[in-house]
Amino acid sequence: MLRAFYWRLNLGFKKIKSKRLRKKLGNNIKAIITNSENGLFAVDPEDLEVGQKLRSGGFGIEELERLKKFINNKSKVLIVGTHIGSLAIPLSKHCKEITAIEANPNTFELLEINLQLNNIENITPHNIFANDSHEKVEFLLNTVNSGGSKRKPKKSNFLYDYDNPEVIELESHRLDDYLPEHDYDLILLDIEGSEYFAMKGMKDILSNCKTLVVEFLPHHLKNVADIDVETFLSVLPGHFTKFELPDNKQEHSISEVKTVLQKMYESNIGEDGIIFTSN
Repeated sequence: MLRAFYWRLNLGFKKIKSKRLRKKLGNNIKAIITNSENGLFAVDPEDLEVGQKLRSGGFGIEELERLKKFINNKSKVLIVGTHIGSLAIPLSKHCKEITAIEANPNTFELLEINLQLNNIENITPHNIFANDSHEKVEFLLNTVNSGGSKRKPKKSNFLYDYDNPEVIELESHRLDDYLPEHDYDLILLDIEGSEYFAMKGMKDILSNCKTLVVEFLPHHLKNVADIDVETFLSVLPGHFTKFELPDNKQEHSISEVKTVLQKMYESNIGEDGIIFTSN
């Protein structure tokens, strides 16, 4: 009860702060250009998560250092949930090419601007929603945390609608059908509860990758996807031999994955990026 009250208070405060900043800047200001450790970025002034962190100096720097270990100048990378490019753009300097998937049309516009601001030529962006079928899906356009925009959850929750997001319809695609390239050294999946559906629609692509990094948040499984741990793991390819939980400072054999993730699920413990490797 106290935890729920804390989040309502915290997110409510962020909503007020975001709207005040928008009012101060006026409706004609679409983006703020900021120089950060990640590069030069156009960010949404209302975004108090990734946008604010970039304005304050940098975002995901530790994660970037981790990811660099899995790539070299010949590597091909697929990022599903690229947002405005805060990870993709700095990573592009350490690999051969990146395929960047971003569903949110607003953040996709900023992604394209940021690619130009940083003179990036080895990232190919796609404004599509990754799914397990070709269909229309309802999508929430969050503003206070634009990176938290997501498919309309199957179970509503204050965490997802506290900033009264606009709901739009998007065309979705199976990446196995949409992408001509199926061989990637590193795949990043962070799409706010749609990871299961995306993985179900990219089984061929996943079967060829060396390293997979995927977000795991119990409340997303329960509310957004409405699935259990066993269902989530059913789309994981069988060639991985171990996995790492950087946020929780753990490493395990793949044989332990169901037990470990089930305990996390029951304890409501999340992981921004589980790292699955095959060596």
